[in-house]
Amino acid sequence: MMYFLLILFFASLTAIILMISRKLVIMEHDQIVDHEEVLFEVPFLKEIKHLMVKNMRKHGYTGLVTSLRFYVKSTNFLKDKYQDMKTKVKNKIQENNTNSQNKEISKFLKIIGDYKQKIRDIKNKIKKEENL
Repeated sequence: MMYFLLILFFASLTAIILMISRKLVIMEHDQIVDHEEVLFEVPFLKEIKHLMVKNMRKHGYTGLVTSLRFYVKSTNFLKDKYQDMKTKVKNKIQENNTNSQNKEISKFLKIIGDYKQKIRDIKNKIKKEENL
């Protein structure tokens, strides 16, 4: 396989050398070869440049406008969703606060709280009596 590729490479190289040498011989003898007719006409380079610049500007402006539209729409969408989430979170927080305030404290915790308060009152009375 490797030999086959090398043979093809050198064959194409010799063909290129022969074509270039034929053109050099013709140029040395100042012989002009009649050019074949071109089947299609190529517009002038200035026209091509003008058309390219015109089309690039047109497509550039449309691309810029679409990207700006997408940016504005997406930011508005995100702002709306952010506000919705913000209100939902506030509502959840308020619901939790109202539920925690409305919940009844269990009897056990009430009794323990009452005992703690009584103990504090007794300690304060003892301190007042000792300081007198």
